[in-house]
Amino acid sequence: MSQEIKEATLPITGMTCSACAVRIEKGMKKMDGVEDASVNFALERTSIKYDPNQVSIADVKKKINDLGYDVLEEKAEFNIIGMTCAACSTRIEKGLNKLEGVSKASVNLALESATVEYNPSATSPAEIIKKVEKLGYKANLKGEQKEDSSDIKAKEIETQKGKFIFSLILSFPLLWAMVSHFSFTSFIYLPDMFMNPWVQFALATPVQFVVGKQFYVGAYKALRNKSANMDVLVALGTSAAYFYSLYLSIQSIGSQGHMVELYYETSAVLITLIILGKLFEVKAKGRSSEAIKKLMGLQAKTAIVERNGVEQEVPLEEVAAGDIVHVKPGEKIPVDGEIIEGRSAIDESMLTGESVPVDKTAGDLVIGATLNKNGFLKVKATKVGRDTALAQIIKVVEEAQGSKAPIQRLADQISGIFVPIVVGIAVITFLVWFFLVTPGDFAESLEKLIAVLVIACPCALGLATPTSIMAGSGRSAEFGILFKGGEHLERTHRVTTVLLDKTGTVTNGAPVLTDVLVEDDFSEEEFLQLAGTAEKQSEHPLAEAIVTGIKEKNIELFEAETFEAIPGYGIQAKVNGRVVLAGTRKLMKKHEINIDHALKVMEELEENGKTAMLVAIDGQYAGLIAVADTIKDTSKAAVKRLKEMGLEVVMITGDNKRTAEAIANEAGIDSVIAEVLPEGKAEEVKKLQEQGKVVAMVGDGINDAPALAMADIGMAIGTGTDVAMEAADITLIRGDLNSIADAISMSKKTIRNIKQNLFWAFAYNAMGIPIAALGFLAPWLAGAAMAFSSVSVVLNALRLQRVKL
Repeated sequence: MSQEIKEATLPITGMTCSACAVRIEKGMKKMDGVEDASVNFALERTSIKYDPNQVSIADVKKKINDLGYDVLEEKAEFNIIGMTCAACSTRIEKGLNKLEGVSKASVNLALESATVEYNPSATSPAEIIKKVEKLGYKANLKGEQKEDSSDIKAKEIETQKGKFIFSLILSFPLLWAMVSHFSFTSFIYLPDMFMNPWVQFALATPVQFVVGKQFYVGAYKALRNKSANMDVLVALGTSAAYFYSLYLSIQSIGSQGHMVELYYETSAVLITLIILGKLFEVKAKGRSSEAIKKLMGLQAKTAIVERNGVEQEVPLEEVAAGDIVHVKPGEKIPVDGEIIEGRSAIDESMLTGESVPVDKTAGDLVIGATLNKNGFLKVKATKVGRDTALAQIIKVVEEAQGSKAPIQRLADQISGIFVPIVVGIAVITFLVWFFLVTPGDFAESLEKLIAVLVIACPCALGLATPTSIMAGSGRSAEFGILFKGGEHLERTHRVTTVLLDKTGTVTNGAPVLTDVLVEDDFSEEEFLQLAGTAEKQSEHPLAEAIVTGIKEKNIELFEAETFEAIPGYGIQAKVNGRVVLAGTRKLMKKHEINIDHALKVMEELEENGKTAMLVAIDGQYAGLIAVADTIKDTSKAAVKRLKEMGLEVVMITGDNKRTAEAIANEAGIDSVIAEVLPEGKAEEVKKLQEQGKVVAMVGDGINDAPALAMADIGMAIGTGTDVAMEAADITLIRGDLNSIADAISMSKKTIRNIKQNLFWAFAYNAMGIPIAALGFLAPWLAGAAMAFSSVSVVLNALRLQRVKL
């Protein structure tokens, strides 16, 4: 076998038969560079031999995807140590994306992290870390570092603070010497010793090579990997000033050395100011992750569990699903669970943003980290550790903060070529000044070159987007709005049409039984027994309302012999040997059951916003049952708010048109799409998109998942199903439609903030570099401006943490 041929194993999902395996195998064998391929249907994997010079694992994966199947991948998050600017993050990202087996890598400068999706059979976290180290940085898997990230950040702040103080002490006499040259500062006393070239050399050298070592190391690593970053600019600029001064100092031996015009203060003061900027930047970046720290701080540390009839306090990590947890008044509920004994008001503001406590009793669900206000509770733990709602919220926020918004692409592209361009401009500046503006004046020309090198700051470009995403997504989480990624946070502000599912979204989703109309051939008790037993097997909210209403009448229900749910039509069941049908007109028509005399009453009920279900027993129409689902208290105001924002609001439902229009009118919704089968909701979303509308679909049920995935933005009401939340781009933890307007508003504010950051980052460099090249900025002023440009971007982003909705 040629040394160029490699082998890889890829896990595949989606195969349903051996024909799928044969199809994939044939498809891969036709690819250029694939020497051999075999697919094992039983093990759901493929083994391939390929030439990496002709084809990559990413190409093979794309081919498998094109054939209609998926390659299983894993995702890992890494802490990245040593990045100094956007050019660093861009270089690492490019390097990781070129690594065999990596399908996608995203590096976040603000979070100092990387998220990598990879094929575990082609590469590993160890290989990814090795690649990062080869690029000149350090990396470790998140959660594996021995020290807490906050401790690491605190140490970094202390290190930068120490460097700054040391550098300031040595640089101040040099700055003092420089200022004393100006005529308007003749009153300032300066000891003669500070004018001595070798005293200045002694002061500047530790700053240049001890404090400035980090810039030389960073520049070396970047250049070794055929790249350039901010460290290169700083190292070039300060070295030019330092070594030119050293050359002049040597030249001055045996002459009036103290009269030589030196530039030691230029290099020393530049390094001091840049270190100060780094110190401020580290502190500000630490503040941008406050949202995660707040969420983590909400967790209880211990729990009182009942084991073998004995109460004992254990660390939260030791609580297992099924444990009975005792929660006293005033304590945090430690885990997600179900109340089995007791009654209390629960403060869920940490989860929903609502300050009014919610009354809960036995049978109700509670969420970990919420506060038990006034009653003793016994809670059966259902979700613990990483499965709790709070843990999932933290995970979503972390992923959103670590993700990259599409708007960042331009900044990334510019950062990748920024440093070489700046070096080129600096060289041109030097040549123009040396040959044209001040012919032969090397010192003057060098000063302009240094000013151009140090005024440029790729940091501001790199921090402009991620810091805003971090602050915006973190603040949103505090309002109960979870954006799954930066791209969703960016796209939401473009929404033009909001498509609302009715049940559980516009309405409370908890309808009640209101009307029972029975034909003369049946008694009401018999009718309700048969209909209720049939509906008891259904999970639909309307069925639950019927069963609850019948039980309240103290009517005994049986067990159905057979049961079938017919989506969009209703149900069919066999009860005590009798066939029961319950559902829509379409169901009756399908089974050729005459319901003509019931249609008028049914229409009257529907016009009043009630949902009427027809019931047939043994092929004969037996009567109808009506239920009503009231709209949420906040729905009308929320719809009005969406309209005031210029958004089109549409309600979609599987209910009949009359019922749907009655609910829509009550909520203030003008447009209704009714009688839509579950699979038809996604098609209705597509129709709206074809009209040029940017659609946000809002739902809470399993049948909403396809529509949520199809929409430009899918919003799942957090009180709904896990499937709906998994398919959605945004989870609205509160069951309140006002969250929709809040999410769109937060997206607009975040995008506005990002654009402000990018504008100032671009404008800063676009104006700063020419000003420096024209000679209007002394190098130390250019250094100060550069040092504080990134800080200003971060501080602007942090304004999002104070946004009020």
